[in-house]
Amino acid sequence: MSRRDAIALAHRHYDDGDFLAVLRRAVALPTESQAPDQGPALAAYLDRFMIPLATRLGFETRIVENPKAGQGPFLIATRHEGDDLPTVLTYGHGDTVRNYPEQWRAGLHPLEVVVEGERWYGRGTADNKGQHLINLGALEAVMQARGGKLGFNVKLLIEMGEEAGSPGLREVCRAEGPALKSDLLIASDGPRIEAARPTMFLGSRGGYTFELVVDLREGGHHSGNWGGLLRNPGTVLASAIASLVDGQGRILLDAFRPPPIPEGVRAALADITVGGDPNAPAIDEGWGEPGLSPAERVFGWNTLEVLAFKCGDPDGPQNAVPPSAKATMQLRFVVGTDWENLLPAIRRHLDAKGFPMVEVRQARTEVFRATRLPVEDPWVAWALASIEASTGKRPALLPNLGGSLPNDAFSEILGLPTLWVPHSYPACSQHAPDEHLLGAPTREALGLMAGLFFDLGETGPAVLAGRKAAA
Repeated sequence: MSRRDAIALAHRHYDDGDFLAVLRRAVALPTESQAPDQGPALAAYLDRFMIPLATRLGFETRIVENPKAGQGPFLIATRHEGDDLPTVLTYGHGDTVRNYPEQWRAGLHPLEVVVEGERWYGRGTADNKGQHLINLGALEAVMQARGGKLGFNVKLLIEMGEEAGSPGLREVCRAEGPALKSDLLIASDGPRIEAARPTMFLGSRGGYTFELVVDLREGGHHSGNWGGLLRNPGTVLASAIASLVDGQGRILLDAFRPPPIPEGVRAALADITVGGDPNAPAIDEGWGEPGLSPAERVFGWNTLEVLAFKCGDPDGPQNAVPPSAKATMQLRFVVGTDWENLLPAIRRHLDAKGFPMVEVRQARTEVFRATRLPVEDPWVAWALASIEASTGKRPALLPNLGGSLPNDAFSEILGLPTLWVPHSYPACSQHAPDEHLLGAPTREALGLMAGLFFDLGETGPAVLAGRKAAA
């Protein structure tokens, strides 16, 4: 059977309702990694759902316990067809953010897939159960088209803690390096640039979260009697933040700013339009780094955001100078940013600006590092050509995702070129109530992934040989 047959079989998996049935089973399993005492539920997704599914596709499976106590386990599955064939690692995460069923609108429940027109509602439909199930469905379609063979080897890694910061993932990749040894990563997470346009990205921006704290005294003091005499922590903190990022969103501290955008990245982003979906928020003109396009600001530059700011009691303000204030800040950063030395740089800056009373501390121990496969890598052109051949659409190429993923575990620890092909879209309500997947892009994704995997068996060996020769 042909490439066209593989794509047709993947589309049939959607048309016959089989994919929807599999997705319903996956979503029905609660896997909230951010909630306490979820170990048994996280393990159940692997034991009761993923292992039977992978075994049916000819994978040998094993559970790897998380080296970090109390965190979710991992599934490593292998399907080996030949020592001389390319090996692809594919990845997904079965955990989700919290369900909060009371926040979903009437008629919806996070553990039930409800289909309303093009929208398939349910927690994990978009992030990430639906996405890794699309890829497994595409693999099965290629196997059917090729008489039970893929033409390459596959290694599957499913983690159950991505929404909690991927604790233990990097340790597992180091310890299981030989078992996960592959030639490239093809995985899916995050959104397309817009619902109707296939998209590929090659890494992700990093995420570094820190806190600024001003704790000046015990208790508040009457603002009439003491205002103008006591330093106000809210005013101090707001001024400290304003010394880091100005009122138009432009980063002022050099340590937060990235190196110049590479020409290859600029060329790729010239084709990208941000915010094309009808439900996308309107972009604020004049916000962020001047002289950059919206795509360059999101995918090629750093941004400093205030995630939270608290001073006094916002819901019940008192006539008092508050004793303390706290802000949670986040730097989204691209490759080339010296994130490991950010805290000392912030400390020196605040001291120089007259804010020695502002404490700086890292808010999270896990840091998503910035990664980016060079756009010139041979795998990139190969994958873009495959996606276009399958869909008839010119795919969008993002040098990196605007958000953060644990891609450094694959690109740095395992040393793999990384291709991410997302199947969701920007307005999917990921991490929010009413999360959903769209029907038409899901059907298209099944077909384009079947085409990509079919091509890996056909032309992948030549790309791999040429890449090794060039190296």
